[in-house]
Amino acid sequence: MFRRIKTALLLAALIAIGACGFQLQGAFQAPAGMDRTYIASDDRHSPFFREFEKGLRAAGVELVDSAVDATAIFTIFFDVTSQRVLSVSARNVPTEYEVYYTITYSLDAGTTSLMPRQTLTLTRDYTYDSTLVLGKAREEELLRGAIVDDLVRIVMKQISTQ
Repeated sequence: MFRRIKTALLLAALIAIGACGFQLQGAFQAPAGMDRTYIASDDRHSPFFREFEKGLRAAGVELVDSAVDATAIFTIFFDVTSQRVLSVSARNVPTEYEVYYTITYSLDAGTTSLMPRQTLTLTRDYTYDSTLVLGKAREEELLRGAIVDDLVRIVMKQISTQ
């Protein structure tokens, strides 16, 4: 009896999930025009550039060294990361920082714009303690890496929906 109820509930849950339109995201699917892509950037050593390049390669997109050979051009106009003070103590000592990363980019395939120029900024904040300088420096570094990973994931998701 209990087994039948459990099976019926499981079946009802599966039907409900299927009926609501839920679908697993799946792997990155590059648009048809991105077979051979060139990444145009002034800073080819930035964390975003390196991770984005890895992401495209892992997805099977062929990256070329020249815009002439490319079927699509992903342009990074602006790529900057920094931090700013969010709060200070009564003695005017910073107690909280915000780390941010901003990119401005577009994607063109020949004369067609697959993604118009857009800007994306992600931020994370962390508390600061002057007695834990090395640990907080490492925390900031890890936060920057997490932001870059999120930016790459968001941009690749935007590309795959084109």
